[in-house]
Amino acid sequence: MSIKKDPVIAVAGMGYVGLGIATLLSQHHEVIAVDIVPSRVEMINRRECPIADPEIERFFAEKTLKLTATTNGAAAYAKADLVVIAAPTNYDPDKNFFDTSAVERVIDLVQKSNPAAVMVIKSTVPVGFTAETAQKTGAKLLFSPEFLREGKALWDNLHPSRIVVGHPAQNAELEAAARMFADLLCEGAEDEHPEVRLMGTAEAEAVKLFANTYLALRVSFFNELDTYAMVRGLDTKSVIEGVCLDPRIGDHYNNPSFGYGGYCLPKDTKQLLANYNDVPQNVISAIVQANRTRKDFIAERVAEGNYQTVGIYRLTMKAGSDNFRHSSVQGVMRRLCERGVNVMIYEPALREDTYYGCRVIRDLAAFKRESDVILANRYHEDLADVREKIYTRDLYFRD
Repeated sequence: MSIKKDPVIAVAGMGYVGLGIATLLSQHHEVIAVDIVPSRVEMINRRECPIADPEIERFFAEKTLKLTATTNGAAAYAKADLVVIAAPTNYDPDKNFFDTSAVERVIDLVQKSNPAAVMVIKSTVPVGFTAETAQKTGAKLLFSPEFLREGKALWDNLHPSRIVVGHPAQNAELEAAARMFADLLCEGAEDEHPEVRLMGTAEAEAVKLFANTYLALRVSFFNELDTYAMVRGLDTKSVIEGVCLDPRIGDHYNNPSFGYGGYCLPKDTKQLLANYNDVPQNVISAIVQANRTRKDFIAERVAEGNYQTVGIYRLTMKAGSDNFRHSSVQGVMRRLCERGVNVMIYEPALREDTYYGCRVIRDLAAFKRESDVILANRYHEDLADVREKIYTRDLYFRD
């Protein structure tokens, strides 16, 4: 069974990736959004966006979308011609590999509910996972990497840098399904004729991991440039701007920070390194280590100030995001705590009164008053009146 021209689509997982693509596709096709969290499902059905994404909020308010949400995955998949899997994966340091159990559970349920359905994995997985799982389960699997920024998931779907879909070699049915899926993404996009690449599933998986690892490399490079400038007493901004005037280098991903973080870069770099196994490399392991070194350096610099109270301004990775996971400021915060530094956190999104043993405060004025120094991975106008207290490496006031 191939994908119909007007398919019923189920999307598993309503995080950034899943909700972004569900919203995109529901402009023209019936989409059933599946999530295990009832409150999230209820919000979507009320057209309330459960994540921080202004474009999704706008579409929910202004567009007529063919979108319904449910917690009943089996019923949704039984009805679907196409199932897009956007379940979470994460790097497991004990196994030195991605934890793909959530993806595997969706595949298993789809196989039980509707084995004729074509599935497209959007979750980031190890190279070779799609082919191995298809062989093991008999599932009709494609892989299509996402290239989304947090807080701009729908925008990046509407204006894609490229569309990549991987399919098994010498399988005419799934190659046609891959082309049809690419067409669905193009149909929903606002840009005309996005660049489309079809390839093998392993190659598509590798595209995702190598793309994110290169971005982590850029972040690490300019962070180490900044470290050098700080130690040697140079003007970081002058050096960066002189370097980036070279058109081969450009001025993107060049704003220093406390390190790379978020959903993708930390886990994807570690997964790519794990995928190398016996393959010779030096650069990939250096990228992973460089992020640790940067956090060590920042924590050491702050600790040298012997401040009575160090304030952490927000735990989110960047402006416009509601993601705390693997944000670089948390790495610095934990290193300070391990040194015995008194750390206080301003994070209005946290319900807990403590986090990692640190006091959480939701009163911004009190936070500013009680902090001797304020660590901000990214500057915010909320801090304009206490600039003299701010410790940041954000030179350009942008992500």
